[in-house]
Amino acid sequence: MKSLATLESNVEALLTKYRQLQQQLLDLQQENQRQREEMMRTHADYLQLKADYNHLETAYALLAEQTDGEQRDRVRQRLNNLIAQVDRALEALKQ
Repeated sequence: MKSLATLESNVEALLTKYRQLQQQLLDLQQENQRQREEMMRTHADYLQLKADYNHLETAYALLAEQTDGEQRDRVRQRLNNLIAQVDRALEALKQ
């Protein structure tokens, strides 16, 4: 009788542990899905920022050719600031 009670106790303990592990697996799968979605959003942001950066470089080159003097300096400074912001955003996304 004692061994039957011990066996029942062990089976109950194993079932409890199994249920805990099932819940842990479910939690981990949900976290994995959340992180995958976050990674996809971050990658999309990265691609958009990279495209913006390329557009800014093109605009910088075009405006530098078409403007003169003080106006060119203001445009150059503004574009440099925008490019620096995009660079910082891209660097933040890499981390």
